[in-house]
Amino acid sequence: MPERGSGAAGAVSRLSEWVDEHLGLLRSLSAGMAVAGLLVLARSVRMTTKFTRALDIPVEFVEKNVKLRGRLHHITEKGLEVEHIPISIPFFASIQRKWQSKGLLLVRLAGVELAPGGLAWLQQELKPNQMIWFQLLGREELALECLVLVKKGLFFSVCLNEQILRQGLGRAARIEGLHHHSQLYWQLHKRMLQAEFKALKKNKGIWKEANYPGRVRDRISNNRFVQTLKQFVSWLRSSV
Repeated sequence: MPERGSGAAGAVSRLSEWVDEHLGLLRSLSAGMAVAGLLVLARSVRMTTKFTRALDIPVEFVEKNVKLRGRLHHITEKGLEVEHIPISIPFFASIQRKWQSKGLLLVRLAGVELAPGGLAWLQQELKPNQMIWFQLLGREELALECLVLVKKGLFFSVCLNEQILRQGLGRAARIEGLHHHSQLYWQLHKRMLQAEFKALKKNKGIWKEANYPGRVRDRISNNRFVQTLKQFVSWLRSSV
């Protein structure tokens, strides 16, 4: 048996022998890395894809409540018409623009039933072509149920869903798309109810316009906070 030698030649020889002995393992690892690479590539392609219809958005994006970015175009009674702005990869930016289709997504404020003054407030609060973020909570054929976030300054953002309710320009409603017994549903619904309750205490918006006896009756007969609290206790018991 010839000697392996020393120095660089010996090292190369030993490496060559090790590769020969473990060739099968290396091949399987290569295959695994190739599959992992393809999965990463697939995810990257999806994140860089421009969505122009609600149905184009992958189911897992909705299930994982992915946050997307977009440019506001119109504010209508049906919701916000938003142009999705996908993640841009510098090297592929020109190719992305060439293949991107045109269309607007209809984004609705999840958990909010707008009052008549709510639409006017949104039109005053938001600017044309303003960049917004919308977190996916549910999806129908033509619309997305979302939390809509708007940046205020460099490091601060506000949730329009809660802001509307704090101004008394809407009522807390069921969050469509989320399972009624999920933890996320209760967390968000609680936030909406708290925002609404702040407007009620300060007699803002719709709570100011109603006469006092009407507000008292509404608090007693339609106290959603109390009703939701009872539902939460029932859900907690069933979960335990």
